[in-house]
Amino acid sequence: MSGREKNWVVVDASVLPEVILKTLTVKRMLANREEKSSSAACRTVGISRSAFYKYRDSVFIYEEQMRDQIFTVYLLLHDEAGVLSGVLHTLSDAAANVLTLNQSIPVDGVATVTVTFRLQDAAGVSALVNALGERKGVVDARLLSGT
Repeated sequence: MSGREKNWVVVDASVLPEVILKTLTVKRMLANREEKSSSAACRTVGISRSAFYKYRDSVFIYEEQMRDQIFTVYLLLHDEAGVLSGVLHTLSDAAANVLTLNQSIPVDGVATVTVTFRLQDAAGVSALVNALGERKGVVDARLLSGT
């Protein structure tokens, strides 16, 4: 294996050395802004900064939600107040986690929007796209991609 290739494994946390678990805790603390610096977070969990820097780019929490499906939907929306908000409400009601949203400037009274979201119930994506298409102010709704 060359120096640039990654060789990933999933391991039960209970068999990992304590320094790895503490590194993950420091990363979470920094991401959630529970501590202002890596030094403070390392002191809190009881590891050295050098240990943290040694492992921080190599260890990650496996998130169950990463197994969920990711979808991108194309929407054509009327340029009216509340239309995009309604779309987001429909996505929220379906427990979709919006990852990205891109909207163009309205031209001729409509704007294109692409929304990429994570959805646990992949079987329900067709019904969700249909529900989006039926919302007031939505001219068109199409599923562009799903992984």
